[in-house]
Amino acid sequence: MNFSDFSLNPSLLQAVEESTYDEPTEIQKQSIPFILAKHDVMARAQTGTGKTAAFALPILENLLSSDAEQLMIRALVLTPTRELAQQVHRSFDKYGQFTELKIGIAYGGVSTKKQIQDISTGLDVLIATPGRLLDLVRTGNLSLEFVNTVVFDEADRMLDMGFKDEIDQVRKYLPIEIQTLLFSATFADDIYKMAKSILINPKIVEIDDKNTAAEDIEQVIYSVDEDRKRELTSFLIGSRNWKQVLVFTRTKQSADHLAKEMTKDGVKSVAIHGDKSQGARDKALLEFKEGKIRALVATDVASRGIDIKDLKYVVNYELPYNAEDYVHRIGRTARAGKSGIATSLVDVSEEWLLTAIEELLDIRLLKQWLPGYEPDLTKSKSTKSKPTSKKTARNKALTGNKIGKSRDDNNRRRRR
Repeated sequence: MNFSDFSLNPSLLQAVEESTYDEPTEIQKQSIPFILAKHDVMARAQTGTGKTAAFALPILENLLSSDAEQLMIRALVLTPTRELAQQVHRSFDKYGQFTELKIGIAYGGVSTKKQIQDISTGLDVLIATPGRLLDLVRTGNLSLEFVNTVVFDEADRMLDMGFKDEIDQVRKYLPIEIQTLLFSATFADDIYKMAKSILINPKIVEIDDKNTAAEDIEQVIYSVDEDRKRELTSFLIGSRNWKQVLVFTRTKQSADHLAKEMTKDGVKSVAIHGDKSQGARDKALLEFKEGKIRALVATDVASRGIDIKDLKYVVNYELPYNAEDYVHRIGRTARAGKSGIATSLVDVSEEWLLTAIEELLDIRLLKQWLPGYEPDLTKSKSTKSKPTSKKTARNKALTGNKIGKSRDDNNRRRRR
């Protein structure tokens, strides 16, 4: 099967030919026909499977085939983070480059001046974060009355980040009869609840087993004492000559400290998180892509939407409190059929988090020691946390997630 089988506009096919896709991915094969037929869609697929194109191409096709004579926002894509908004915007620009369709973007952390100017001159598609979108609507700078298709991209992350109220508010400004597309990496219970309230007779698209990690990702677990994690991280990157490495921490403070100390080790590193200005985040991403920075240290919130071509290495400096975040983290590598290595550094206090991850993935992850960095077993005996069962570990992980990220989430609205 190829993209011409979808009967897409020649301008879109030309853009696809210049992209990295040789043939449609599974998510594209199943989703594109439904969206072209104007069905509501609830789709689940891992990151890196081409799900942005799965909704971008049919949306652009439907816009090109409509008879609208003036520029008005007819398609709206909501994303949880600025970085993901930028990534989706680039995709729409790429696929629509040979058309006259106008694509805009709106997110917090930057001035509204240019965004308002772009909207006033006319747009066909707007990609936005919920907070900034509502600001523009409430100030009278944006109307959603002509929108006929809305996409909730990374819907699971939107709910994780507390955007439920904003989503409800946005829906009040949308027309009653509208095509709604919900794309998510996972189908948790809250996603099903959300779908029931916003989708009408949706077509369900599920590409892979629930909450699985990509088969092309090699998952490596090193047991190591907490106070030697930084040393081991720098050693792995330096001794194995890893050129581009995405390193995850749980907090903004950890990200800043780790990036500073790794740079002292000779591994040029920069931290990226919600307290960084948008300019600083954009600069860090650009330098990382260009190879000027060897390690990008990120929190879970800031990492969503980071799409680095051919990124091979991900390091979990600290395991996430929410086991599902582990799937999202390692999904930054092994994208579009490529292979990748996800290395996790686990100290004794995090073993219950590893148990929760194993339960979620339904696999056993082999722990190993790296010579020279073996954990101190005498210290482990006195500090080891022992959940009574896998279920207890999972419950602890979910509870810990709410506590661990509350500090990041408290200022979410202000940042966006």
